[in-house]
Amino acid sequence: MEVNDPAIAYHKKRYTIKEYLEMEDAATEKHEYYKGEIFAMSGASVNHNIITGNLYYHLRGKLSVGGCKPFAGDFRIYIPQNSLFTYPDISIICGAIETLDNDNINVLNPSVIIEVLSHSTRSYDSREKFELYKAIPSLKEYILVDSLAVFVQVSMRDGVGNWSAFEYNYVTQAAEIKSVNISVSIDSLYGGVTF
Repeated sequence: MEVNDPAIAYHKKRYTIKEYLEMEDAATEKHEYYKGEIFAMSGASVNHNIITGNLYYHLRGKLSVGGCKPFAGDFRIYIPQNSLFTYPDISIICGAIETLDNDNINVLNPSVIIEVLSHSTRSYDSREKFELYKAIPSLKEYILVDSLAVFVQVSMRDGVGNWSAFEYNYVTQAAEIKSVNISVSIDSLYGGVTF
């Protein structure tokens, strides 16, 4: 999903988390929340939707056995350390799902987060949002998939908290998601996509 400027329809500049959650429960559209501001999320492009669907389909098949499960973009992640509520394109949760106050909605413990890049979100997802995601203690990998060209970047956290990145630029390659012990062919991610 893409993030627009802060939503102005609410006629207020800053909101508490409680106010955001109440508004989001009643909303027909998704919104992100960060430090009191609410940001509307717009629809995604055809390529974005094809890639997200391909990813989810392949992850679902490969993670069907074991303790990890993929979840698509309606899955809200909350990061208490920096107050971000967000809807990643795909999240992988390993083990029991932990939620804010056991509300069964606001997930606290993703192991892998995947964002599909668009022209308007490329900078935010690869820089600022990645910095915010790094505050999640359970997060082991952050994956960016470009919707405008063949490009996948897998960033992985080591045992002492340092991040390293691996890039894939060819459809003949397979992206390794080491924390869940699977690989996904780049060709399968981009199946049906036209640049």
